Parts: sequence; structure tokens; C-alpha cells
Amino acid sequence: MKLIIQIPCLNEEDYLGQTIDDLPKKIDGIDKIEILIINDGSTDNTLEVAKNKKVNHIVSHSNQKGLAYAFSTGLNKCLELGADIIVNTDADNQYQGRYIKDLVSPIIKNESDIIIGVRDTDAIEDFSAIKKYLQKIGSGVVRYLSGTSVSDTTSGFRAFSKDAAMRLNRYNSYTYTLDTIIQAGHKNIAISTTPIEINPDLRPSRLVKNTFTYVIRNAIGIVRIFLIYRSFQTIFYTGLVLFSAGFLLGLRYIYLMSINDGAGNVQSLILSAILLTSGFISFLAAILADKISTIRQILEEKTYKINKILFKK
Repeated sequence: MKLIIQIPCLNEEDYLGQTIDDLPKKIDGIDKIEILIINDGSTDNTLEVAKNKKVNHIVSHSNQKGLAYAFSTGLNKCLELGADIIVNTDADNQYQGRYIKDLVSPIIKNESDIIIGVRDTDAIEDFSAIKKYLQKIGSGVVRYLSGTSVSDTTSGFRAFSKDAAMRLNRYNSYTYTLDTIIQAGHKNIAISTTPIEINPDLRPSRLVKNTFTYVIRNAIGIVRIFLIYRSFQTIFYTGLVLFSAGFLLGLRYIYLMSINDGAGNVQSLILSAILLTSGFISFLAAILADKISTIRQILEEKTYKINKILFKK
């Protein structure tokens, strides 16, 4: 069984060496361990550090494309290289390499297809109180939308079986952490967690430039991926609320006319017509969304079958 540990990198010359040195050289049940560096347009000596450490594989982007793109590039390259298990970790040595054996163990035992290393976020000193609070809220939302029980949904320390990697798609250009969990939940991919400890921060997060921007961008990503998988329900129930409000407002208008000798509130009539029309349009949009969703499911299944042919070795 072949394990490839992928490390997306952007200007990590100061920390990549420590990360590589901390990775395990041998794991029970694994025949071969290889390291893949995804160089996301680094402008420092990250590439030279990787070469000096004699990593097995390097793939480089000509310019910075972002963490989600780098993660996706890594998955595809790992599959191309014949990986049976893929572990993703950060280049800044945040995650302790000794826990990789715990990540891959459920896959080796065929008990799970995605395993996420969850941190005790309450105990992380570098996290502010507001960040810890938002972390809990965000993870709760993702758990609800995905139907999973992952408590630390932003952890990037995770393992994927070959089958799971072939099923995942990239829908978010910002980060992969949340949408892969939502995808796993809706695609019925077995997902589990294992507790981990982390090293002290060596540098500020490049993904979280400020809390507000991070929350907004992740919220947009969550809504987008949710609409992909729950578009019919979302649009239909929105239309139902609008149509019901318009219908009740119309009844109110009729009632007022009956008790006021034909005199009614014209504004109520106009608003009722707008709400009824909006609700009806939403019902039509929900039907269209359902058809698009069916096409998406067919395309995803076709893509999975093509991947199985391409990466069957």
C-alpha cells in the first residue's frame, strides 16, 4: 500500500525543512511512503529546500493560484502517481507528523475513507476568544449542512483513500477544508476524525488575514457548496414562503374590502401580487435547479468512473 504525503507550499523556505523532517519514515500497513510538494508560485527558496530534502515529487504552479487549487493539484498528482492513501498537511509544521499513523489507520482497516485530525481549539493559545467562538459556530453550521460529526472543520490535516480522492471536486477557490466535508456528507463518503496535537505557530496564518474577511469568504463558500447540493429544497422553500406571504396578504386585502364597502389597501394588493409572482418564479427556478442538479450528479458519476479508469494502477 502506497502513501503519499502532499504539502501545498507558498514561500515556506523557513519552515518546510522542519515539516519534512517531522514526517514518518515507516508506518505499519504501509509499504511505501512518498512526499509530494505542491509549489504554489513561491518566490523564495521553497523549491530549493524541497530539492535539498530530496522529496520524491514536486509539482509547481507558474504563479500563485491559491490553497484550494494547490490542494486539488496535489490530489490529482497523487492519484496519477498511484497513491492508495493521500495525507494532506501544512508546510509550516503546524501539524505533528507522528499523528499521520492515526490518520491512515482507519483507511488501512477499511473503516473510513476520509479522516480529519481535529484539534482542541479551546486549548490553542494563538486563537483569540472571538476566533474560538466563530470556529465553533462555523463547524456547527458545516456539521448541520453535511450531516457529519466533524468538530474541527477547518483542520487541513487529513487523510483520503484513493476512492474518496477520486470522488471529490473543487468548488471553492479559497479553501478546500469546508466544501470537502460537505461533499463527503452528501456523497455518502465515510468520514471520521481522530484527535491530534499541534505545534506552536511559527508564523501568522496567510489564509486568515483578518477574522472578518475569513468568516465572510468561508460563509460564501459554504452557501455556494450548499446550493450545489440542496438547490431544489432551498429555492422551493424560499418560493413557498414568498407565495404563502403573498397569498395571506391577498386574503387580508379581500377581507378589508369586505368590511370597508369595497375599499382596500392598494399597497397591500401590489405587495401581494409581487410576492405571489416571486413565489411562482421561485417554484419554476426550483424545477430548473433540480434538473441541473441531476445533470451535475450524472457528470460527477461519469468523472468518477473516468478517474477509476485513469488511476486504476
